[in-house]
Amino acid sequence: MKKIVIGITGSIAAYKTCELISRLKKKNYNIEVIMTKNAAQFVTPLTFGTLIHKPVLIDDFDETGYQIKHINIVKDADCFIIVPATANIIAKVAHGLADDVLSSAFLAATCPKIIAPAMNVHMYENTATQKNLDICKSYHIKIVEPEIGELACGYQGRGHLSDIEDLLDAIEYATYPHPLAGKHVLITAGPTQEPLDPVRFISNHSSGKMGYALAKVARQLGAHVTLISGPSSQRAPYEVDVIKIQSAQGMFKQVLSYFDFQDYVIMSAAVGDYRPLEYSDQKIKKKADEFYLKLGKNEDILSYIGKHKTKQTICGFAMETENVIENAQNKFFKKNCDLLVVNDLFEDGAGFKTDTNKVALITKNFVDYLDLMSKENLAHIILEKLMKVKGE
Repeated sequence: MKKIVIGITGSIAAYKTCELISRLKKKNYNIEVIMTKNAAQFVTPLTFGTLIHKPVLIDDFDETGYQIKHINIVKDADCFIIVPATANIIAKVAHGLADDVLSSAFLAATCPKIIAPAMNVHMYENTATQKNLDICKSYHIKIVEPEIGELACGYQGRGHLSDIEDLLDAIEYATYPHPLAGKHVLITAGPTQEPLDPVRFISNHSSGKMGYALAKVARQLGAHVTLISGPSSQRAPYEVDVIKIQSAQGMFKQVLSYFDFQDYVIMSAAVGDYRPLEYSDQKIKKKADEFYLKLGKNEDILSYIGKHKTKQTICGFAMETENVIENAQNKFFKKNCDLLVVNDLFEDGAGFKTDTNKVALITKNFVDYLDLMSKENLAHIILEKLMKVKGE
């Protein structure tokens, strides 16, 4: 069980740390909490103690026994995050001050460290605060930048505590090994839309969940990730470069522009095979009982990159409704993939829009049948398999 130490300072955003802790507990992390006395004015220590089922550390001078609390609490920690972090604690960290339990513990910790600022926009943008943040970055402390929004003080601007999902991603990144550090991974996700007129388009049921899960996990494993996504409501993973496209032609153009620099390419998008050959600038009016569309074939992106790969390791996806493995194996060899992920649309829990998937992994020498699992767990397995195929 990984150990996370959470420091909480005197900001109105302290209440949001309750949700962060709840989410971390569901992921089975061992949580320790340190609060400043000012933080306790916003949320009581009892609240956090109830969430973590243990006492919260506040007063550094209430030492009992022979253990020094601010040293012992960071022992064996996998990550230490201060959230929310005020301008005051950032200044202390930048200049090595240790005048309370939180600043002392943070100085003593040797694990990966994260600071998530939250404060008035003018305090955040102040030259002194920005210089202090730069100093913290020079110490290899990760800064999860605040968002722009309406602040408790009534101002509008940057200073709003970062989204909980981004904080979770930053913590998970800090606690993961990084076998893909220095590698570039290109992932496609979601559906494509082929416009017919300003109102209508041809598309499919893809939600993008699998591609976004792959992008999140690839980043956690240390890669520089570029995600080329069709229309999707999925949240952009933290620190992933997301490029939005609409059509298959748009996706093809973007894939080609990034392809040469990639170590891995994962084509998980559900790309439309055909597009209307004619586009109407105005909405097509209902007239006859029958309406015929003339369609043209889109470029086969997976086939193209399979033919032109040099150093890239390529993973394709296939969704079948019959002769699943036979059709997938034919696609694997025809498209010159290194790995192919195939699922049966009619399998319970698999296919479009679900949070789970049940697939088979196909390479030159084997077919590996996997059980039903979450798409995030599947993303780990796919990336591990790709690294093995590449010999890394």
